[in-house]
Amino acid sequence: MTYPDVVQSALGDESVAARVPLGDDALFVTPTRTLVYRADSLLSDESVEEFPHGAERIGVSTKRRKTTVSLDYGLDGERSFTVPAKLLDRALHPVLAGTLNASGVTDPGETVTETFRFSELTLVVTSDRIVKHVGSAVWDEDFEEFHFADVTDLVVEAGNVATTLVLTHDGRQQRLKAPNERAREVRERLTDALLDYHGVDSLDTLRERFAAEEEESPSATMSFGEGPTPLSANPSELTDRSKDAARSDEDASDADRGTEATGNAERTAVAAETEDAASASAGESTEPHSAPGGSDDATGIDTIGAGGLLGPVDTDTDTDSDSDTDTAHSESAAVTPDEGARDDDVAALVAEVEALRETVEAQNERLARQEELLERLIAELRERL
Repeated sequence: MTYPDVVQSALGDESVAARVPLGDDALFVTPTRTLVYRADSLLSDESVEEFPHGAERIGVSTKRRKTTVSLDYGLDGERSFTVPAKLLDRALHPVLAGTLNASGVTDPGETVTETFRFSELTLVVTSDRIVKHVGSAVWDEDFEEFHFADVTDLVVEAGNVATTLVLTHDGRQQRLKAPNERAREVRERLTDALLDYHGVDSLDTLRERFAAEEEESPSATMSFGEGPTPLSANPSELTDRSKDAARSDEDASDADRGTEATGNAERTAVAAETEDAASASAGESTEPHSAPGGSDDATGIDTIGAGGLLGPVDTDTDTDSDSDTDTAHSESAAVTPDEGARDDDVAALVAEVEALRETVEAQNERLARQEELLERLIAELRERL
C-alpha cells in the first residue's frame, strides 16, 4: 500500500499496523506511535504530527462535530489531536491498543479485538484478557484486568436498561454492565475471545472441562474423617446438657406466652372502659344545652372520639353538600360566550410560537455551520503561525 510522501518519510522503517481514514485526513498507527496526517487545506499544506504510545492517560472531550483525544505523558506534558465525532470509536481503538501494548498491559503478539465505551466505563477485549476501566478518562493506570486463563464461566443477566455479563474469574464473580442496545455485541465478542483462548466451541464445553478438572483435583477427594472429639467432653454429659437447655427454652417460652396473655387482658379491659366512657358521653350530648360562650356540642366536640382511640369524627352536615352544589351551579352559570373567542386567540398564539421556534432552529443550524467554518479557519491559522 502506498502512503503520502510525508507519511512515508515519518514512518521510516516502521510498518503500519492500522490506517483510519478521517475524510481527507487519516491516522497511521504503528507499534510505537500514532501519526496524524493532515491533507492540503485552504490555509495549510499537508503535514504529519507524531504521538508516541507511552501515554499515562487518555482522555476524550466530545463536541457536536469534533472530538479531541488527549494523551497525557506525565512530566512531558499533554498533547492532543481532533477527529470527527462520528469516527471517534474507529480512531480510538488502535490508539488505545498501542498504548496498552507500550505500557505492558498486553503481551507481545496479543491482539486487541474490540474496544467499547459506555459513559464512564471502558471495556477492551483482547485475545488473552478483558481490561476494564471506570472513570472520566478512557484509560489510565487505575484499571482492572481479567485473564482468560482464570475465567471458568460466563453468564448473561438481562435487565430493563442494561445487561450484566458475569465472569467467574479465579473463583469470584466479576460483573460487567453494558447497555442493552450494545449488549449482544459485547457478549459475542467476549464469548468468542474466551472460547478461542481455551480452544472449545461452546460455554457448556468450557464448564464441563473445568468441572472435570475440579473433580480430579486432590483437594476434592481428600477426607479428614469425622473430626476430633472435644477433649473434656463426656457424650452422656453433652446429651444431659442438651436436654436441660431444651427444657430451659420451653420454660422461657411459657413465661413469654403468659406475659403476652396478661398484656392482652389488660389492653382489653382498657378498651372496654374507654368504650363505656364514649357511650356515656354520647348519651349526654343528645340532651340540648349550650356551653358557656354559646358553643354547640355538634361543632365543638372535645371527647376521646374526636381525636383519640376512635379516630376523627365527621361533623359535616347536608348543608355543606347543598352549598357545594349551589357553588357548582353558579360557576357553571358564570361561563360566557367570550370563551370561544379566547380559544381562537390561544390557537393563533400557539401557531405563532411554533413558527418562531422553526425560525430559531433554522438560524441555529446556520450559526452552527458558520461556527464550524470559523473553527476550521482558526485551526488552520494556528497551524500556519
